[in-house]
Amino acid sequence: MVDQQRPQVQEINISQEMRTSFLDYAMSVIVARALPDVRDGLKPVHRRILYAMHDLGMHSDKAYKKSARIVGEVIGKYHPHGDSAVYDTMVRMAQDFNFRYMLVDGHGNFGSVDGDAAAAMRYTEARMSKISMEILRDINKNTIDYADNYDGTEKEPVVLPSRFPNLLVNGASGIAVGMATNIPPHQLGEVIDGVLAISKNPDITIQELMEDYIFGPDFPTAGQILGRSGIRKAYETGKGSITLRAKTDIVEKDNGKTSIIVTEIPFQVNKAKLIEKIAELVRDKKIDGITDLRDESDRDGMRIVIELRRDVNANVLLNNLYKQTALQTSFGINMLALVDGEPKVLNLKQCLQHYLEHQKIVIRRRTEYELKKAEARAHILAGLRIALDHLDQVIALIRGSKTTEIAREGLMNQFELTEKQAQAILDMRLQRLTGLEREKIEQEYAELVKLIDELKAILADNEKVLQIIRDELIEIKEKFNDERKTEIVVGQTDFIEDEDLIPEEQIVITLTHKGYIKRLPASTYRSQRRGGRGVQGMGTNDEDFVEHLLSTSTHDTILYFTNKGKVYKTKGYEIPEFSRTAKGIPIINVIEIEKGEWINAVIAVKEFVDDWYLFFTTRQGISKRTTLSQFANIRRGGLRAINLREDDELISVRLTDGNKHIMIGTKQGYLIRFEEDAVRPMGRTAAGVKGISLRDENDEVVSMEIIEDGLQVLTVTSKGYGKRTNSEDYRITNRGGKGIITCNLTEKNGHVVAVKAVSGEEDLMIITESGVLIRMPVESISETGRNTQGVILIKLGDGEEVATVARIENEEDAFEDEEVVEDESEE
Repeated sequence: MVDQQRPQVQEINISQEMRTSFLDYAMSVIVARALPDVRDGLKPVHRRILYAMHDLGMHSDKAYKKSARIVGEVIGKYHPHGDSAVYDTMVRMAQDFNFRYMLVDGHGNFGSVDGDAAAAMRYTEARMSKISMEILRDINKNTIDYADNYDGTEKEPVVLPSRFPNLLVNGASGIAVGMATNIPPHQLGEVIDGVLAISKNPDITIQELMEDYIFGPDFPTAGQILGRSGIRKAYETGKGSITLRAKTDIVEKDNGKTSIIVTEIPFQVNKAKLIEKIAELVRDKKIDGITDLRDESDRDGMRIVIELRRDVNANVLLNNLYKQTALQTSFGINMLALVDGEPKVLNLKQCLQHYLEHQKIVIRRRTEYELKKAEARAHILAGLRIALDHLDQVIALIRGSKTTEIAREGLMNQFELTEKQAQAILDMRLQRLTGLEREKIEQEYAELVKLIDELKAILADNEKVLQIIRDELIEIKEKFNDERKTEIVVGQTDFIEDEDLIPEEQIVITLTHKGYIKRLPASTYRSQRRGGRGVQGMGTNDEDFVEHLLSTSTHDTILYFTNKGKVYKTKGYEIPEFSRTAKGIPIINVIEIEKGEWINAVIAVKEFVDDWYLFFTTRQGISKRTTLSQFANIRRGGLRAINLREDDELISVRLTDGNKHIMIGTKQGYLIRFEEDAVRPMGRTAAGVKGISLRDENDEVVSMEIIEDGLQVLTVTSKGYGKRTNSEDYRITNRGGKGIITCNLTEKNGHVVAVKAVSGEEDLMIITESGVLIRMPVESISETGRNTQGVILIKLGDGEEVATVARIENEEDAFEDEEVVEDESEE
């Protein structure tokens, strides 16, 4: 008896026990605590918080509930850790400076970007945000698996349905044992577009995804990302580093002083500590020249004001601040996530592929659930239909049965029904025997049969599953999409770019009808009087002529829009410089234009910003407006700029600030003027809406311009005639109208070639089909009414016509008047 009560001692190797225990702990941290699942992008604690809120009914359309109640539910049922860990996580999910799209809608003090802590959980309230409802949508339709909680008394989800790609959208960070993850957040619409692209083309490359869909991380605190090399490396390998910089403006005051205004800071930078660091550098005299430093941030946004001495170079001081403070930081990307329970480093495409596979499973399981439910109901209705078809026999059988069991057995035997069908007949109320109720049963049964066929068709066709995923992702994008916050800046790095070594100067770029391009200094063309013969600007042959002429800078970005609706880009200095009479080089040597494609619009851009737009017009009068920032990333092979109809082509593109008036002129001399916001902003590949209605099939759009108060409308015809007309003569109408007369056309002046908006202070460049150019002051052109034919601007030879017209800014020091060519047409 004594021997049986003696404690049993088991000898173990302490080294082996330490190894085993540590590995068990490490795997627990890796799998069940620190790393997100690639499918829903959530760590267990995030998943448990959302599931607990869903279980408690704290939906986005319900009232806020105390945070302590949520925390208690989470630690009591699912999360065997401290309440502060759960509450701190929930607080982060409710902070708009930590989560790109907040998953918790907080009410009360949830902390600030200055590092202020949230109020205690007994004071704050919360509920699910609208977008987090999409993470749990269809969770009750058997779409995901459940597992036992820590004590086996409850069930918790292994993963959530996550109807949008949350891993990339909100990112994740966590430190496990021997590994860590740091996935940056992204813009919702871009990531959804990436998933849609990979669903349509599984062979799409990471480079194509980056260039066309997911341009880079998008942080909730906005700021700027410097360069693309770090983004490219991270997307291709899963690991990389990007440089984040605050958004600043240098403002000069009336008193001669200069201030640096900081409006956006890098992600996860504490604003209060940043200001404290700047003050410390000033106090220690490591930075000299700052006279005042204050935080003017309020509910409308962030604003840090740094006032400088008069003798200080603001750009130099700002660069020192970038080097010595968190105004510029590095963000190390490590895209580590759990794939089938194992930690793996994933590239961009793999993240999207795993999410897409998860959605296929979710849709299939949901469809199977709905099919099973529909078949069960159809089974019951089939029994009721049999009963209604043999109503008298059924009633007689039931009346003749002593017990319910006998009646049920009788129904099953006589009519070959299942037990569920027989029970449904017995449970049927007498009101179902009315004609209207019988009709409802037949209608419901027919609809169920149709639904069952549709659900089976979905399960049998992988493409239909993919289409459902696409439709639901597009629905979420339309509901929650917003503008990109973080700007990706190319060229602003610590290294000297090639562009820095090239002097900035004004140039003229010419592109011929046959596709020859060149650049020249703007001073090449001297100013002349109206009616002059011009100067030979380009040697042409084989009936080639100058079609596009652009005055720009060597550092500007040149966008080339083609007849097929594609856009290409170069820098001004990338175009080779030639002599005045040289024809240039083929455009194919500069951009990868396709066969059968030619340039129909050229535009210069200094920087790609969100509050500026590109306004498009096609030959058939279709117009479209798109934000300029959507064209910041154009690969060498071009990018789709607009979707065109089969018989249409793009002819004109203009930069706008969103508040302009648009005028569109046609070949037959009609013009329409309307407000720009009559055309809503659209996506890059949208087709557009009707800008002007053409009067007949022989008419077509020749020009689209921005018109402002005080400007004049300059009309130039094919036979060298032109005139100026006050813009007030053209009333503002709705888009899509037929327009009013802008020029009286006769055999003498030909048809309209161009309609330009001018102020009178610029010069006009006219190019003929033979390559002759003439430059004249616009103010020398006569002012007449709308219904006139104009005056001669250039004397043309027999059969010669004006090819194109361009405005040139008047630069007094760039042109010489002493070499004026006199009008010799009388000879």
